[in-house]
Parts: sequence; C-alpha cells; structure tokens
Amino acid sequence: MRRLRLALAIVLAAVGLVAPAAAQPYPTKPIRIVVPYAAGGAVDVVARLIGAKLQESLGQPVIVENRAGAGGNAGADQVAKSPPDGYTILQNTNGQAIGPALYRHLPFDTLKDFIPVTQLVATSTVLVANPKLPAASAKNLIALAKSKPGALNYGMTGVGNSLHLTMEMFKRAAGIEIQAIPYRGDALLNPALIAGEVDVAIVPIATAVPLIEGGQLRALAINSAKRSPVLPHVPTVSEDAIAGFEASGWQGYFVPARTPREVVALIQREAAKVLADPEVQVRLKAMGNDPLGSTPEEFAAKFRADLAKFAGIVKAAQIPLQD
Repeated sequence: MRRLRLALAIVLAAVGLVAPAAAQPYPTKPIRIVVPYAAGGAVDVVARLIGAKLQESLGQPVIVENRAGAGGNAGADQVAKSPPDGYTILQNTNGQAIGPALYRHLPFDTLKDFIPVTQLVATSTVLVANPKLPAASAKNLIALAKSKPGALNYGMTGVGNSLHLTMEMFKRAAGIEIQAIPYRGDALLNPALIAGEVDVAIVPIATAVPLIEGGQLRALAINSAKRSPVLPHVPTVSEDAIAGFEASGWQGYFVPARTPREVVALIQREAAKVLADPEVQVRLKAMGNDPLGSTPEEFAAKFRADLAKFAGIVKAAQIPLQD
C-alpha cells in the first residue's frame, strides 16, 4: 500500500510539472506571416507594417515570408498544410475568394482548409485613362465606348485577378465592350497607359496617385462605395455613372483549419488593436486602405459572399479555367 501511495504521488507530481508547460499561453515562439506575392507589393507593405506592431504587442518575432507563385496559390497551399497552431498566418487579398472559380484544380480546399481570422483592410481601386483620351469621367467613358463599339481597350495585369474582374463588372454594368490588353505587372502597364498604348485601366490607388498628381494619368472614378481620402475630388462610379456600383477589395488573415478557437480569437484581437493605432491608420489610409479588423464571424460571412460573387463574375465574363 505504501508503494502504491508513493507511485501515485510521483505520478501526480509529474503531472503537476508538465501541466504548466503544456498550458503556456500563445505565442511562445516566432510567428510567420506568409505573403503569397513578391516583396515590395501592396500586400507585402501592409504585412510588414502590421507585423512590426504585432511583434511589439505579442512579445515574439513576427516574420513576413514572401512565397510568390501560381497567382497566390503557392503561398496559400503552404499555409493550408502547416500545423494548425497559430504560428503560420496567410495574409491574402480577395484573390483567395477568386481562385475556386478561376482555377481548374487547386492544391487545397478554400473553404475546408482555412479559417478566416479578420479582414485587415478594405482596398480601393481607381479607373484611370490616358490624358489624351476624350473622356474626363466614367460617364464620358461609357458614352465614348457606346459611340465606338469595340474600339477602346483596357490594360490588365492578370487573367481573373481582382482588377480584371472589376473591369468586367464595370463593362457589364455599363453595357459597353472594351478590349483587354494583358501586361505582366504594373511596371509595364503604367508606361503603356502613359504612352497611350492602352486607353484605360483599373489600378490600385497607391500606385496611381503619383501618376495622377503628376498629370501622367487622368482619374475617372473610384470603384469603391465611397470616395478615397487620397483622391477626395474624384467621384465614385456610383456617384457619376452607375448607381449602386461597388467593387472594393480587401486583405485579410487566414490560418489553417483546426487552429484552436482561442488562438484565432487572440490573433484577431491583437490585429484589431494594431489597426486602431492612429499612426498605423494614417499610414494605411495614405496607401488607399481603409483599416477594419473585423471578427472571424464577420470575415467568414464576407468571404463566403465573395466566393459566390466572383464565381458569378467569372462565369458571366466567360473567362476560361486556368491550369
């Protein structure tokens, strides 16, 4: 009996020693934010800004890792297959909601393999034109396109990306036809716009503002529901030409499925605190972003709605499935 009591005491003592280690609060080691695009782009810049602040508040290194390729799917796949412990976070755009409608095969299940954590920001785009085009507004552009069916063209930087789909939404809402001219990134598209090789394009506000202010491009309209604070005098498409038109983008956090609920909640809370920081807000808004920090439930609902919306746009635009 004495031996049994002694053995039981040893077991209880061992459990007492192990339990505190097992119950250590998240995080206890570095956190990776995977950006599925090249360094220096819009997503990378936001990731590094927020990541630096998270590092301060969480007390652990936050490392931004760029894993570009396959239209953002390579980085997303890496996160989908990572341990569900909160130490690997995907920061992606609404391209995450476009992929299932655009690609014939994906290496992951967009709904089942991820948990939406929070929408970090809403992003705005702007409809721009070469200054020599005889159109000073979205309404003018629609009238010009209707007077010359199929004569105008637009530049785009990727089949099925959010900028391409926004233009397709605009074309269908306006009842016009404008021919697509593909370019491999903004670095080639913007010079083509300035030179007049293409007539119009929908581009990120952050990259367009210097060219608009310099007179190299003309801003016709903002595509989101409200005007942009960095281009306050440019009306929205809804104000100027097509009532109810709205096409804003986003960036958000996703973690692998089966990540503990309390870890998801903590990441969301900490991100929301960072996004509420006045300094962070000023810097994000200067890049054309609207800081949000929504709850996991709110972001999941928006994500599902966008999956359905983009599936409809891809089908209506008859965009062929990509490999």
